[in-house]
Amino acid sequence: MLESRDSTAFRTLSDVVLALAAEREVEPVLQRLVHAARELGGARYAALGVPDGEGAFARFITSGMSDELIAAMGPLPRTHGLLGAMLEAREPYRTPDIHTHPRFRGWWPRAHPDMRSFLGVPIVARGGVIGALYLTDKEGAEEFSAADEKLIVLLAAHAAIAIENARLYERSRELSIVEERNRLARELHDSVTQQLFGVVLAAQTAGELLARGEAAGGELERVQALARGAMDELRSVVFELRPASLEAEGLAQVLRKHVDVLRRVTGRPIELRIASPPSLRAEAAGQVFRIAQEALQNALRHAGAERIEVRVEDGGGRLLLTVADDGRGFDPDAPVLRSRRLGLTSMEERATELGGRLRVVSRPGEGTTVRLEVPA
Repeated sequence: MLESRDSTAFRTLSDVVLALAAEREVEPVLQRLVHAARELGGARYAALGVPDGEGAFARFITSGMSDELIAAMGPLPRTHGLLGAMLEAREPYRTPDIHTHPRFRGWWPRAHPDMRSFLGVPIVARGGVIGALYLTDKEGAEEFSAADEKLIVLLAAHAAIAIENARLYERSRELSIVEERNRLARELHDSVTQQLFGVVLAAQTAGELLARGEAAGGELERVQALARGAMDELRSVVFELRPASLEAEGLAQVLRKHVDVLRRVTGRPIELRIASPPSLRAEAAGQVFRIAQEALQNALRHAGAERIEVRVEDGGGRLLLTVADDGRGFDPDAPVLRSRRLGLTSMEERATELGGRLRVVSRPGEGTTVRLEVPA
């Protein structure tokens, strides 16, 4: 019976390894890994954490927890306590009661389920520990077994390879995107710049003719033709730039990179949670991304927020985007604000074009929440 169970486990592991080999992006790799770890270890809950090197997790993906439970628990955990211990050593750790570990702090975040049995396995690559697998609450037993540990250690070894390969693929794709944008920049210089130069010359000629009291209709028609040509060139370039990111990488990855850049540039804490959002067409994804950009810009520039949270999730077949901050807030219906800044009208128009709905909830002194619902 035991032999049969081991055989089934290793077949499952083999299937997971084959599936990982086919994945080219980091996010799907991590999601597959955490689900596989929970299944192989017979755990009620599992998580995979990838540190950001600054005391927090760049990614912390769970399995076995509902979206409602994740939302109720609040911000992502930091790399301290037992979670951090697994990132500091290359050896796995197994215990029947997590509460007995010296680095257990004796409390859980709000709404966090109580956990006892624990198995933690670091994910080790050539450069050191790049993440860790966390399993809690062994189902059908008091604690995780040595066989469970052996399986998860083996999975972690394959995880390190899969994560590194996915990262290399993403970097090579980013280089390809940079090369493509450089090519487009050259095209802009060679075509659009020349046409705009022609517009300037034709306009100057028209001005001189008018100053001498001569007819300038021909030159003005030339200005119009050159300007239309320049606009057509710009539209084609913009159309090429958009698929280079959103169509190739998807909304989740582009938004993740955008938030990473904002964190580095502003030094402000921005929490991003992406929970299996439904797919959108590239054009719709572009509109959602622009709304997220506008909402983040408002929170950073105008709200004086100490904390910003961005969530992208599945809302029963609809994509839900939420950007919330704890800043100074405002009156969304105040005409002076709507006309002067914040881009509220622009965001609402984009939402309408998507067939979605945008709600802005805010009051002075109480922060702001921008919530977008878009049909998949």
